[in-house]
Amino acid sequence: MHRRFTLTAAVLFVLSGLLLAWSGRPQDAGKPSSPAGDQGQHDSKPNADSAPALPPLPEGPKKGAIAPDFTSTDLKGNQVRLSSFKGKAVVVNFWATWCEPCKIEMPWLVDLQKKYGPEGLQILGVAMDDADDAAIRQFSVKMGVNYPVLKGTEAIADLYGGLDGLPATFFVDRSGKIADKAVGLMSKSVIEDAIKRALEQAQARSTPTTGEK
Repeated sequence: MHRRFTLTAAVLFVLSGLLLAWSGRPQDAGKPSSPAGDQGQHDSKPNADSAPALPPLPEGPKKGAIAPDFTSTDLKGNQVRLSSFKGKAVVVNFWATWCEPCKIEMPWLVDLQKKYGPEGLQILGVAMDDADDAAIRQFSVKMGVNYPVLKGTEAIADLYGGLDGLPATFFVDRSGKIADKAVGLMSKSVIEDAIKRALEQAQARSTPTTGEK
């Protein structure tokens, strides 16, 4: 009897060990592992690094903020101050002679200056490259530019967010506030619509306070 119990106990002990071993076995044992785990096998989303990135808006002043004032020299040696155009809609277009998208949109800006200049539009081109004045002047004449071209500086660029890309365009309304802004090449119709919005902004009128003459 004791011998039979001992044999039975031994069998049960062995069976218990086998059950414990089986229950402790990882469920994914035998499957090939991957560095990303199962998530990489079931995630159907495209890789973000492979998706084309949209050009970001330039940093700097936000829409509705007063456009940072600056003074620069045009190609004729004249000092030009942005705030002197208050009452007009101003397009501040940062560009460079080496910028291919800038060369595409410049003829559009020339046409839009002709079309909306009588309504109060003033385009200002700010050249952001290391070319000398003579080279920039020659390039501007070749492109038929009919608006002032100013020499850009790092200080001016910093006022408008550092300008990580060109062209960078800021549309300033008649009251001197940023109406729209964009970086990169835009279609002519998009530029024209932004100009119209800037022109439609009524000039800010100041009401004299008590004691003012």
